[in-house]
Amino acid sequence: MAQSFIELIDFAIKQEEEAIAFYSEWAGKVTDASVKQTLLDFAQQERGHKARLDDVKKRGPGTTAVGKAVKDLQIGDYLVDVQPKATMSFQEALILAMKKEKAAFRLYSDLAASTSDSVLKTAFLALAQEEAKHKLRFEVEYDDEILKEA
Repeated sequence: MAQSFIELIDFAIKQEEEAIAFYSEWAGKVTDASVKQTLLDFAQQERGHKARLDDVKKRGPGTTAVGKAVKDLQIGDYLVDVQPKATMSFQEALILAMKKEKAAFRLYSDLAASTSDSVLKTAFLALAQEEAKHKLRFEVEYDDEILKEA
């Protein structure tokens, strides 16, 4: 059981490391200074998520609790997918972030549904809720910064 828990947390940590690398790489490629800073901020937030997962890994199984369901504004669900590019706008960076968080949410939700192990199910659901919080944060920022300007 403990090994499965460690494997799960290691998998989640790897996902966060990939997100850090993705945002950091694109921060170095974009031409707009404000988008660069936004992507660096996203990478820093992912570092915080990784640190939380490292802490959960140290504390062990049974230390992960599932919070209450997070509201989904579904803004990102209705936006066209964007590809990262050197000239991406702040709006495109937010869309990209929303889509990545939604994909992570779905991954952890699907993994939770695929296991009968209650410890793993709880950990997967907690990770899914964490990703839902991230998506909501990006949706609120999109609503405040992009939709309010329209």
